[in-house]
Amino acid sequence: MERNRTIAVLGATGYIGGRLVAALLERGWRVRAVGRNPEKLRCRPFASHPKVELAQADALDRTSLTAALQGCHAAYYLVHSMFPGVKNFEDRDKQAATTMRDAAADAGIARIIYLGGLGDLDGDLSAHLKSRMEVGEILAGGPVPLTWLRAAMIIGSGSASFEILRYLVERLPIMVTPAWVKSLSQPIAVSNVIEYLAGCLDADGTIGRTFDIGGPDIVSYHGLFDIYARVAGLRKRIVIPLPVLTPKLSSYWIQLVTPVPSSLARPLAEGLRNKVVCRENTIRELIPTRLLTAEEAIARALDLTSHSEIATCWSDAGALRVPEWIDCGDAPYAGGTVLESAHSVTLAATPARVWYVLTRLGGDEGWMSGDWLWRMRGLLDKLIGGTGLRRGRRHPSELRVGDALDFWRVLAVEENRRLRLLAEMKVPGEALLQFDVEEKGPGRTALTLRARFLPRGLWGIVYWYALAPVHAPLFRGMLTALARRIGGSILSGPVTPPKEGSSCQIS
Repeated sequence: MERNRTIAVLGATGYIGGRLVAALLERGWRVRAVGRNPEKLRCRPFASHPKVELAQADALDRTSLTAALQGCHAAYYLVHSMFPGVKNFEDRDKQAATTMRDAAADAGIARIIYLGGLGDLDGDLSAHLKSRMEVGEILAGGPVPLTWLRAAMIIGSGSASFEILRYLVERLPIMVTPAWVKSLSQPIAVSNVIEYLAGCLDADGTIGRTFDIGGPDIVSYHGLFDIYARVAGLRKRIVIPLPVLTPKLSSYWIQLVTPVPSSLARPLAEGLRNKVVCRENTIRELIPTRLLTAEEAIARALDLTSHSEIATCWSDAGALRVPEWIDCGDAPYAGGTVLESAHSVTLAATPARVWYVLTRLGGDEGWMSGDWLWRMRGLLDKLIGGTGLRRGRRHPSELRVGDALDFWRVLAVEENRRLRLLAEMKVPGEALLQFDVEEKGPGRTALTLRARFLPRGLWGIVYWYALAPVHAPLFRGMLTALARRIGGSILSGPVTPPKEGSSCQIS
């Protein structure tokens, strides 16, 4: 009887999941990519592959998850709740793991494969590592055999750990750090993590067992700073450890200096106090592979980053939340009045040319007009615990639904027609930035920019009207600068276009 070749990957749009799907396809497996957001799934490079099925399911909903797992031989569990905007991620993680354990049994799959973190529940684990351990214990407690891989720091282009390392070393020639800088870790290259995960399917000896996975080097974080500086061609950094500087305090510094927001920086920083070294290496016998050294892993990650070849990024994770008021319906349904600042120009250019330039906004290119204002807003956002501008973008010219774009999240990418962004900065309400492209005749295109805001209480209204005097010159300046970059003259505008919805107020 032919073996079932369909494998479910939960968390397929995340950092590890996106890379694992590609690896499984290369090995000839059929993949059912499972995620909460259909649009994010459809925009992934693997979505059009003939051996890929896309399935929508919520890890907290047993019914939808059971349906997504039906007919699969095995399932990878790569779900995590530790992302911006989520409080009490530990409780959500335990609830999701329980749902997965039960849904896997209902669907009759043969095994679960889970990637967690190194650590010992009997030790003084950080909340992050403790949660990863608890998830594994819950999954292992069900009737479906669990393969549990436990990794320390994962080094790869776009990983949160690598981005923290990169920004700290490149920006700080002198670092004042907590005592955790001396903690030992056994980092592993993301490519080796993927090889181990994918290899489990062909290694029956991994069924029902737990394995520590790590690279060949055991090194302190101070040592990793030195390795990075050497690979990047930088002078050796001066590191001054201070016992009084706690991981919690250091997380604020990490949040300010790196693109990683405080919601991620804090649990990651607190986890650095734990020694995370493999206690056994039996998986090396079951799945032989050449392990990259820390220096090789950093060099590869730097090379891919410099060439903008980042397949997945830490900021990919998390639910894509689409506001209900997005199409500016009636005010009671939206929960209040949707405020709008809209401006439009008609350009001597084709929609394709306009779109080409439009999709290169943000990141190193900036926002065309008032960049100092954008930078100030990004710095303020960082100071109050937000994402700031430093996240940049995954790729300099490619945008897909779910991508981070500075302090925005891409909600819609309709080629040559519409780009819609949701603000992830800290604001007293919800904010959208939308660009609409419309052909007006041969060589004539209308480009409309709409900034929309649903205020939260009185402070939201005050916030919007306090910034209203800045909106018009800033947004009109953006359109003018875009026209220059596009290379087409402005035939008319900027003007205020007609309202799209009956309840929008124009400012």
